[in-house]
Amino acid sequence: MRSRSTPEPSRSLRFLYGTAVGRLLLKPLVQPGLSRAAGWLLSQRVSRCLIDPFVRRSGIELGDYLPEEYGSYNEFFCRRIRPELRPLSDAALVSPCDGRASAYPITGDLRFTVKHTVYTVSTLLRDEALARRFAGGTALILRLAVDDYHRYCFPVDGTVGETGTIPGRFHTVQPVANDQYPIYKENARQYMVLHSEKLGDLAMVEVGALLVGRIVNHPVTGTVRRGQEKGYFQFGGSTIVLLLPENVTLPQEFFRNTEQGWETRIYWGESLLD
Repeated sequence: MRSRSTPEPSRSLRFLYGTAVGRLLLKPLVQPGLSRAAGWLLSQRVSRCLIDPFVRRSGIELGDYLPEEYGSYNEFFCRRIRPELRPLSDAALVSPCDGRASAYPITGDLRFTVKHTVYTVSTLLRDEALARRFAGGTALILRLAVDDYHRYCFPVDGTVGETGTIPGRFHTVQPVANDQYPIYKENARQYMVLHSEKLGDLAMVEVGALLVGRIVNHPVTGTVRRGQEKGYFQFGGSTIVLLLPENVTLPQEFFRNTEQGWETRIYWGESLLD
């Protein structure tokens, strides 16, 4: 059985979302201009001074990664792991990334939370017709923490179908009594539909994080292979959502753990099939 963990928001996120002062600070933090400025700074050579403190604080074992000299904090953040530490399963569907998994049957009333925003499948994709293709299937949410491996791969062999880029949005709303989140935001995301001969159509959605959380996808068309690198996240914990068709059966422990409020630890290249 894979390890389980309870999702715990960081102290900073509890402050930003759970206090009046934090919510006042949150509005400028999520504006695109600040995000771009922070991303630019973390890509500069001077940002290397942040690497060693982050490694110590997060307990990262640098020996697990390919030796290289990092020109910036962002180069370090998307560092490459030693291939032997992430073997690729022979299964037809594999995990695209390291992360903590939550699984939900896609029903008409499904609501799930990604980055403190509640989505339906159609609002996640901003495409109702595309969302209907996954009715009766499964939404598998893979949450990456900041100390996880931040490169991700294609989970199946297949061909590239529809793609889309959705910019982040921020809204203020009128506070209501006992409402802990009197803001509404959507993080930037990109999606790709993959046509698999063995499994049918599935969608892979990358969701960027607060502040930088930049999604970097490699340009690709035509045929892709399971385990082929699709892209990586720059600074910030981020999330990948897989929308799977009805015929794909995930391990039941994913659903049991999710119902109990647990996340299931999963690693790049592991089988996702029951």
